[in-house]
Amino acid sequence: MKNRPNIVFILTDDQGPWAMHCAGNDEIETPNLDRIAANGIRFTNFFCASPVCSPARASILTGRIPSQHGVHDWLCSGNLNRDDLGEWKNHPYYTHEKEAIPYLDGMLGYTDILAQEGYQCALSGKWHLGDSLHPQHGFSRWFTIGRGGCHYYEPDMVENEKLYLDHRYVTDIITEKALSFLDEMEKEEKPFYLSVHYTAPHSPWEEDEHPKEMIEKYRNCPFLSVPDLPIHPNQVSSAPYGTGERRKELLRGYYAAVTAMDRGVGKILDWLEKKGELEHTLLFFMGDNGMNMGHHGIWGKGNGTFPPNFFDTSVKVPFLVSWPDVLPKGMVTDAMCSQYDFIHTLLDLLGMAEAFPKETAECLPGKSFKDVLFSGKAKEERAVMVFDEYGPNRMIRTKEWKLVHRYPYGPDELYHLAEDPEEKVNLAGKEEWQERKEELMKQMIQWFDRYVDPKMDGTHEAVTGFGQIRKCGFYSEGKPVYLKENQ
Repeated sequence: MKNRPNIVFILTDDQGPWAMHCAGNDEIETPNLDRIAANGIRFTNFFCASPVCSPARASILTGRIPSQHGVHDWLCSGNLNRDDLGEWKNHPYYTHEKEAIPYLDGMLGYTDILAQEGYQCALSGKWHLGDSLHPQHGFSRWFTIGRGGCHYYEPDMVENEKLYLDHRYVTDIITEKALSFLDEMEKEEKPFYLSVHYTAPHSPWEEDEHPKEMIEKYRNCPFLSVPDLPIHPNQVSSAPYGTGERRKELLRGYYAAVTAMDRGVGKILDWLEKKGELEHTLLFFMGDNGMNMGHHGIWGKGNGTFPPNFFDTSVKVPFLVSWPDVLPKGMVTDAMCSQYDFIHTLLDLLGMAEAFPKETAECLPGKSFKDVLFSGKAKEERAVMVFDEYGPNRMIRTKEWKLVHRYPYGPDELYHLAEDPEEKVNLAGKEEWQERKEELMKQMIQWFDRYVDPKMDGTHEAVTGFGQIRKCGFYSEGKPVYLKENQ
C-alpha cells in the first residue's frame, strides 16, 4: 500500500494567480511557492468553477458544478448547530447559525475515494462546506475553523468536535496542526492525503492582523504590481477597499498574508524533504477563487461587485503541481483547465479512475488533464473552453473570447481576449459581433443543459453575494436561501 504516493493539497483563500513571485510579480515574496513551481508545473490558465469560496471548494471536492451540488454562494449558515455553540450562541459571528447542514451529503468527493482505496485523510484549515464540527468525506483527522473566515489573531477553531478561541496567528496554527498530522500519519503503513486549507490571504488586511515582520517587508512597497484605478461603479460596500494611503494599507496586509502563508508552506516542504518524501510526494497548490485588489477598480472576487463579475482576475486561480519522481520540473503551461477537472486528474494520476463509479463520472463535466502535466499541452480532443457560474450568471471562455450572460436581463459582456486581454472593451452591444455572441451563447446553453441538475439550477437562484443560509432550489422547502445586504 505504501508504494502509492503521499499527497499534499494546499488551498489558499482569495489568492489571485498574480500574487506569486514565480508568476512575474517582483514585489511579492513567495520563495516556497517559487520552489514548488521550480520543482514542477505552473498553470497560467487555471480557472475556478465559481468566483467565490464555498461553491468553488465544493466543485474541487466533487467535480460537480454549483448547479449540480447546490452551493451557490459562500455559506454563512449551516456551519454549526446552535445547541453546540455554548458561550458563542449570542456572538455576532454566529447570528445566522441554527443547524449544521452537510451541504454535500450523499455526493462523492475524491477524499471519499482515497479513503476507500486505503489512504488516511487529514484536514487542517478551512472547510466551509457545512457542518464544521464533524469529520466527513473520508477525513479521519479533522482540524478546522468554525465559519468560513476568521480574524488572523484570535480565530474560532474546531478540534475534537469542540469550538474554542485560539490566541495565535491562524496561518501558523494551521501549519502546526498540518505538521502534527504528518508526524502521526508517517507512522502508519497506509499512504496519506493531507489537505492544508489556509484562510490567507482573505481579509482582514489591517496591520494588526498580521505579524509585524511580514507587514514591515512591504512598508515602503510602491505596489506597482497592482493597478491603481478609480473604484469600480459596481463595487460593493461590504468589501474593504480604498484609494491612496488606504489602498497601500490594504495591499500591505494582503501581501503580508501571502508571505506568511508561504512561510508555512516552506515548513511543510522542509518536513517532506527531511523525511525523504518530497521527491515522491504528489503536491498540489491551488487558490479557491481569483482576487481583485484594485484590478478593474474592484476589491474582491466575483461578489466584489453587484452584479457579480467574471473578469479573469476573479476566475483565474494559482495552480502548481509537483511530483519530482514522475512529472517534469520547471514547466509552465497555458493549457486551459478548471477545478471541475481536478477530481478526474487526481484519480487518473493515481491509477484510480476505475474507483470512480461510471454512472457518476459520466454525469460530471470535467476531464483529466494528466496529459498536460507530462507535456504542457492538451490533447486535441480536450475542450478548449471553460465555464463558470455564480447564481443566475454564467460565463463561457475560450482562449480568444469570453461571454458573460446574466439571467434573465443582463447586462451581458463580450470580450475579444486575443485583442483585449485586459477586458476593457465590452462588445456585447455591438451589432457586428452579434453572430459571435450568439454562437458562444448556444455553446454555453448546450453545455449547462447537459450537466445542470434542475433541482439546483443556478439560473433560478437569487444569489446576492451576501451569503447562503440553507440548501437551495427544491431542497429549500420554499424558505429564503440567500441573505440581502445588511441582514
